[in-house]
Amino acid sequence: MSIETIYGHLQGLKPSQLKQLQRLYHQRLPSDRLTTLEFAQRLAAISTEIEQPVCAYVNRRGQVIRVGVGSVRQTQIPPLELPRYGAERLSGIRCIATQLKPEPPSEATLTAMALQRLDALVVLTLSGSGFERRGGGATGYVRDAYLAHLVPHPEARWTISPPLSLDLLTQQDFLDLTEGLEAEFRREYVGQQVDAEHDRVLLVGVMTDNVKGRQFQDGLAELARLVETAGGEVLQVLQQRRSSSHPQTVVGAGKVEEIALTAQTLGANLVVFDRDLSPAQVRNLELQIGVRVVDRTEVILDIFAQRAQSQAGKLQVELAQLEYMLPRLSGRGRAMSRLGGGIGTRGPGETKLETERRAIQRRISRLQQEVNQLQAHRSRLRQQRQHQEVPSVAIVGYTNAGKSTLLNALTNAEVYTADQLFATLDPTTRRLVVTDPDRMEPLPIVLTDTVGFIHELPPSLMDAFRATLEEVTEADALLHVVDLSHPAWQSQIRSVMTILGQMPITPGPALLAFNKIDQVDSETLAFAQEEYPQAVFISAGDRLGLETLRQRLALLVRYAVASS
Repeated sequence: MSIETIYGHLQGLKPSQLKQLQRLYHQRLPSDRLTTLEFAQRLAAISTEIEQPVCAYVNRRGQVIRVGVGSVRQTQIPPLELPRYGAERLSGIRCIATQLKPEPPSEATLTAMALQRLDALVVLTLSGSGFERRGGGATGYVRDAYLAHLVPHPEARWTISPPLSLDLLTQQDFLDLTEGLEAEFRREYVGQQVDAEHDRVLLVGVMTDNVKGRQFQDGLAELARLVETAGGEVLQVLQQRRSSSHPQTVVGAGKVEEIALTAQTLGANLVVFDRDLSPAQVRNLELQIGVRVVDRTEVILDIFAQRAQSQAGKLQVELAQLEYMLPRLSGRGRAMSRLGGGIGTRGPGETKLETERRAIQRRISRLQQEVNQLQAHRSRLRQQRQHQEVPSVAIVGYTNAGKSTLLNALTNAEVYTADQLFATLDPTTRRLVVTDPDRMEPLPIVLTDTVGFIHELPPSLMDAFRATLEEVTEADALLHVVDLSHPAWQSQIRSVMTILGQMPITPGPALLAFNKIDQVDSETLAFAQEEYPQAVFISAGDRLGLETLRQRLALLVRYAVASS
């Protein structure tokens, strides 16, 4: 694109007027002044002649880098074309704009200034009476000027001067202004800065008519936990209520602007939406917001990429990521790099994603074959156990329900545990001897800890982790662990039951075990005992109720084997 491109509303402009606008690119302003009398008057003269506002964007070397016809909002520089310095720096660009009406800059104009993180905004208002004609040409004059700039305080994002004369404006020391502002921004930024390895995340939730209020809030809280588990720092949560999501940007135009402004003010480098986004929506949002945008599924995939320890787990993670990314290849804009170590960038990497689609499909086919081999290997192991007539119980439940902690408590296993979502990913199998309370004889069983479930588990993960989930379908019985201390424990039970219902083979009988009873009030405990009288109530962390659980497991297995 030519360096003398004129942006904005060009319809009806004469070639001579376009040439006048293009000549603005040849102007050079002093680096220590906002503008000069000559440049301001020339801008006003052109604006007067074409009867439209004109904007000139100038860098710190005094070079005009963009000229547009229209308001600051209509001619603003796209976010992806602006320097990305972070919350502690300004963009290094100032805008000198004309305005036909003698009034302070509007909220929309100031918002455009903030979105571009301009060094300063100079608004020249033109005389309402008109113009002096000299030598047959029109010479507009500036009535007064306003100077606006950002301030490092979220509650007051900008400040505007009273009307200034052009003489007073041109005497302002621009270097002092920008250096002082950036020093303040740096102090503010350092005061709130988190670990550099953490993504600074802005969460966005969209509540549509088909979602209940409690369900929506629970989903947002869970998304915040997911982001933190993935290594991000949630700075703020923005919400919007709509009858349905916008097909291009999920949220409305005003909310997109608010997201961009908030991300820029807080120094966020990632925006996470609470729903799956189409490739076009990701592209549109990134172009308008200027930072990376990912959806809930991509956060979950990122966590799995971090948690996979075994070769099999890593294999399945890569397969899931490639299957998720393949239809989205065309949606990844070249300008928004996906390289790096942040959320949504771990795993197969951008080099694989930018290869030809057929190459990725071949890789998926090879991975699928390896997963099939893994599935066959696990099937042989299960057949050996069945041949030895050792009953198996799969521990299932919502993520972070305490499944691995329970396995450790029952079998003295050393499975990694943490108060995180998806703390463990690879299935772990351990032998446990329980006592049948009726026959008073030892009964060996095999317990398998499986990957945690989550509301709306991404389909790509359901497919890729079928080898893991087959531990569920092939088990003689299930132990469904529920975190009773979680405010959404009833919804979590329904989510797990929904996923189990989608299994290709109907799982065996299940025993419900309510965990973390040491962390709940008596009212919640009494309600759960009344609603689920057949359940077991335990605390795996404090080893409460484990003997009762062992006895109930023996009865469960005996019933499952007898009915199979």
